[in-house]
Amino acid sequence: MTATTTGRPRRAAGPPPREVPQLLAAIGRDPLTAAVGLYRRYGDLVRVPLLPRRPLFLLCHPAHAEHVLVSRQDNYRKAATYRPLRVFLGDGLVTSEGELWERQRRLIQPLFSHRRVSGFLPGMVGTIRRTLQEWDGRPDGALVHVSETMSLLTLSIVGEALFGADLRGVGARVSAAVTGMQDFATTAMRNPLLLPAPRLGLRTTPGYRAWRGTVEAVDEVVDELAAERRRAGPAADTGSQDLLDALLQARYEDGSAIGPRQLRDEIVTFLMAGHETSATVLTWTCYLLAAHPSARRRLEEEVDTVLAGREPEFADLDRLVWTKAVLSEAMRLYPPFWTLERDALDDDEIDGVPVPAGSTVAVPPYLVHRHPAAWDNPEGFDPSRFLPGAGTGRPRHAFIPFGSGRRGCVGNVFALLETVAAVTMLTQRFRLDLAPGGVPRLQPTVTLRPRGGLRMVLRHR
Repeated sequence: MTATTTGRPRRAAGPPPREVPQLLAAIGRDPLTAAVGLYRRYGDLVRVPLLPRRPLFLLCHPAHAEHVLVSRQDNYRKAATYRPLRVFLGDGLVTSEGELWERQRRLIQPLFSHRRVSGFLPGMVGTIRRTLQEWDGRPDGALVHVSETMSLLTLSIVGEALFGADLRGVGARVSAAVTGMQDFATTAMRNPLLLPAPRLGLRTTPGYRAWRGTVEAVDEVVDELAAERRRAGPAADTGSQDLLDALLQARYEDGSAIGPRQLRDEIVTFLMAGHETSATVLTWTCYLLAAHPSARRRLEEEVDTVLAGREPEFADLDRLVWTKAVLSEAMRLYPPFWTLERDALDDDEIDGVPVPAGSTVAVPPYLVHRHPAAWDNPEGFDPSRFLPGAGTGRPRHAFIPFGSGRRGCVGNVFALLETVAAVTMLTQRFRLDLAPGGVPRLQPTVTLRPRGGLRMVLRHR
């Protein structure tokens, strides 16, 4: 099957080899700006001759996303550019491949069913309440660090819901480790020679020491989580068992238990990737609501009408249609993972263009979500495009904030529930306005963050 947008074979446009050194420098400075520039100059499918026999293809059309992530997903595995993430996450669900990934996915998927996830909501609400109470004593006009608060909040939610642990005491350390992980991974993606540094004996460089410190900080938290659960034992009721119970009790076909290293990799994956994506969605949502007061007023009206001052319950989810539309539009404009990259196992063809085995293909949700074939006014903030019935005729893969296909995010329902709860509870109590000079610049690391974080002006409702 071939992804087709033109209906006829064509040659992929792209920069000539003589421009590659300049392009690599641009990617090193700002990979997102470089990708946007390539799309604007060459169109939906760009061939970048980084290496003679291993080119990079930039794919920006929803049909291309469907081809790589769904129709021909068996031909595309996680790209080599994910190797820096594996340094931190190991072979967890995000980075593993093949039989190991399939085995872990079968183990973990049932824990994220709608029924199981709905049971996490009371704990989420309690964690959000405690977080917002810390803002209650702040006067109107106080500056609050929104991105930092959302990171600590979602980390606490993940810790309690999935691991039965109170991570407030170590939250700042883990959150800093996430930043360190992203900085290292982004730097190593641009300069792969950093990855084998331990084997080269570069153990005394500041960069290597910082990397080791980040890994050790996270491993210390993970070891304590596992040790505490082993001491306490699993939940007696299998219906109330969390992810850590499931991992500790899991048995493979030969009767063996999950090994210490694999246990560590799965815990780290959910601690770090599981909270970071939701934190970025909440941060950008706060920014967009402040920048669009009419959308914020409509949100306040919905929250006040549906909840009438009480805390959200699972049954409210279907009635909070504008709230969910706001979150979807925030993820459209600022998808947590701004690019998805795969390596082709065998020769393929996309839109009539040959894609040789070994090629890397990049499918940036940031660009797919802005494609004019699927979106009117693609740069504008318009949550109404996600209201019931509004997306009729839109290509299914024009919106892929959680990826798609078998490798789609296992925790998307969990993320929706915690972000809806957080937005509604925040809206009940506060308004957040932009600080002077507060329009954030984009920082495209592994996730799409506001550069330098986001501080906003707090006002009580």
